[in-house]
Amino acid sequence: MEPQKTPEKPRSQNSKPQIPDGWLAIGTIVAPQGLDGEVRVYPDSDFPERFVEPGQRWLLRPGKTEPEPIELVEGRDIPGKGLYVVALEGIEDRSQAEALRDCVLLVPESDRPELGEDEYHVVDLIGLEVFLQETGKSIGTVTDVIPAGNDLLEVQLHQEVKSQKSEVKTDDPTLPTPDSRLPTPPKKVLIPFVKAIAPVVDLEMRRIEIAPPPGLLEL
Repeated sequence: MEPQKTPEKPRSQNSKPQIPDGWLAIGTIVAPQGLDGEVRVYPDSDFPERFVEPGQRWLLRPGKTEPEPIELVEGRDIPGKGLYVVALEGIEDRSQAEALRDCVLLVPESDRPELGEDEYHVVDLIGLEVFLQETGKSIGTVTDVIPAGNDLLEVQLHQEVKSQKSEVKTDDPTLPTPDSRLPTPPKKVLIPFVKAIAPVVDLEMRRIEIAPPPGLLEL
């Protein structure tokens, strides 16, 4: 079964800049490449042209909120590494390249490529409510999409209440009592974003329906 594609996403990790509204993250600069100012980029986009076609991109530095324009001069992929090497205008030596570590490359949200069937922009998937197709039960909300061989939906399950049993018999009201009910912390699960498991994605209704195999959710 072919995976459903999720071409581009806004990064939200604490160690990376928070992507402002109206922008799409296409990749993160992870290291210098060589001595001439080239940088290695970990892609957040399934579109190679973002990294190999010359033209204007935007750079968001850690701790900053405003992207700055920068020209991509040329780029190439590193076979088998899942990385690209790009040359940026004005970055001419290793120390300048090192200063760009953890910066995020952006494009305007209006610059979205046309998508094919069963392809979705990650920014549109985050926040969708997730339902079990068989029962119609809502189980949680998509909080992230993790790139892998098949992309994984990170779903925060709804908070549930579990019964906590206690064998202690006491008159102290501060100690647990039998059948006291305590909320459990919200739990996150990873769901492969493939057609067989997530057959319905309805962006208009803001919902995803899943048909998980036994044991996937451990509900």
